[in-house]
Amino acid sequence: MQEQHFKKLENMYHTAPFQELIKSKLKISEGEAELEMVIDPILHHAANAIHGFVYFKMMDDVAIFAANSMEKEFFLLTSSFNLYFLRPVQSGKIRGVGKVVSRTKSQYIAEAVIYNDENKQIGRGSGAFAVSRKPFADVPGYKID
Repeated sequence: MQEQHFKKLENMYHTAPFQELIKSKLKISEGEAELEMVIDPILHHAANAIHGFVYFKMMDDVAIFAANSMEKEFFLLTSSFNLYFLRPVQSGKIRGVGKVVSRTKSQYIAEAVIYNDENKQIGRGSGAFAVSRKPFADVPGYKID
């Protein structure tokens, strides 16, 4: 049952319209999520490194999907997120890892770290994720193809 939930979450992530812009690969396990992507120059800011939104998106995605892996009924929403930009990256592959560190009945706390292709940390953060009233079953893409 859990593996089906993880696969449905992965499909939900990959079929979201925004994924056409950010081409990445998500893998979910219990309380954890990992995401990889190759840097495309279209994601660069004027100083020729990836824009901060890429850091935030990757950290938010791995943290919330780590939390979603433990929530069995309702979609989660980001209620707050704190992040640190540690170093710029211009090219190559980046990898984000998210892990749940705390949970209550109505909220999950998860941490996220992003690594460059030399396995050096380029960003880290943590977020709080609230349980919504929207069942996973009502979210487009939450299915196994």
